[in-house]
Amino acid sequence: MKTKILIACEESDEVRGRFDKMGFDAWSCDLQPNRNTNAKHYQGSIFDIINDNWDAMIAFPPCTHLAVSGAPHFEKKRADGRQQEGIDFFMTMINAPIKYIAVENPIGIMSKIYKLPTQKIQPYFFGDEAQKTTCLWLKNLPPLYHNASANLFDNNITHVGKGEFFEWIDKKSGKLKRQPKWYADAFRNHGIDGAMRSKIRSKTFPGIADAMANQWGNYLINKLEN
Repeated sequence: MKTKILIACEESDEVRGRFDKMGFDAWSCDLQPNRNTNAKHYQGSIFDIINDNWDAMIAFPPCTHLAVSGAPHFEKKRADGRQQEGIDFFMTMINAPIKYIAVENPIGIMSKIYKLPTQKIQPYFFGDEAQKTTCLWLKNLPPLYHNASANLFDNNITHVGKGEFFEWIDKKSGKLKRQPKWYADAFRNHGIDGAMRSKIRSKTFPGIADAMANQWGNYLINKLEN
């Protein structure tokens, strides 16, 4: 029987598609349609299917009200309840009735409200020349290893540079500011709307998606299918 894995809050098919190719019964779930029209995808609320006897779940809960990048708006979001909604959603993923769980988010308030992440990773650890600090909270899954790890080395993973950065002088403070170019480009491209910017910023980098599928996929095969 195939291992049944849920990729929660994903519409890009970056992660689900890789598990599917490995032979898993892999499904994604999001309020938006999957970009891959042939994907096994439930378009709707994760709460509709989270109790459907999944073997494993990788979740990418929305970070809009949790990430430190939005700190200037926290007071308003606490007052109107949006931040608490984000916290509750995150914790529902963590506490889902599934044995093997990974929850992903950028640096944000959950490190204090819940606990420190199991590990922090970067796209450039896994072959993509870009910087995006990504936190992983893991239950019964091992940390993702890479050739920047202290005790593990994988010759198949290339540790590359951090990519280009965009710099500017902040008009209010007069200070030099710096952002990864891929992130800044999403804001400076006036040909795309806010929804597309959000998709670009939240999409999982290919190298990380490969590592999730290869490492966690093989781990789950050894645990559940042998």
